[in-house]
Parts: sequence; structure tokens; C-alpha cells
Amino acid sequence: MKIALPSRDNMIDSHFGHCEYFTVYTVSVENREIIAEETVPSPVGCGCKSSIAQTLAAKGVTLMLAGNMGQGAVNVLNNSGIEVLRGCSGEIKTVALHWLGGTLADSGEACAAHDHACHGH
Repeated sequence: MKIALPSRDNMIDSHFGHCEYFTVYTVSVENREIIAEETVPSPVGCGCKSSIAQTLAAKGVTLMLAGNMGQGAVNVLNNSGIEVLRGCSGEIKTVALHWLGGTLADSGEACAAHDHACHGH
């Protein structure tokens, strides 16, 4: 299984649409371990209006562990077969390991479009 985390300096970027890059982990859910890691460059501009969902889906990503994200971005990712878990923060590997350990839950909170420059989420 592959999971993606919007990243900046090895931390969860609090804004999916403006992250520096995406960290993609190949994980073994059964063994609760990270098997491989790769970095996917973030597209220029707002992530929700880019092709990042299709790019990550083509790489086999099925889950996004994110900080804040508007509902429009969640819908775009879901339409590409990527489940989204919002409300994550901290060092990316630690977040991934917490998810593997079953200790993360979606915050259910979407950021409001007026809170940032990527309007129309």
C-alpha cells in the first residue's frame, strides 16, 4: 500500500495545496512498517487545481495523510481513488507510523476558502 503526505522540511505541511513536495511511503499494513520512500515534487500553484491527484494515483497512492485541506481537494483526491485523513501534524515519518499503529483519525475539518489564497476548494 502507498500513502502520501504533503511535506515541507520533513514535516506535514499544514496546507496541502501549497506544500513543498509529497512524501510517498510504501507500507506493509500487516507488519506495520515502512518499506520504501520516495518524493514527488509539488505542482506549481494550488494543489487542488493541479494534476497531483492523478499523479499520485498513477503511482499507486490510496491514502493521503494531511493537515488542512478544503472539501474540494478532498473530493478531487477521492475521485482519483485516494482516501484522505485530515488533521495530521508533525514529522512525516512519525505521522505515518502513528497511522500504521492505528492511532490517527480524520479530524473531519476542512479549511475555509477565505483562509488562504487557493479559493474555490
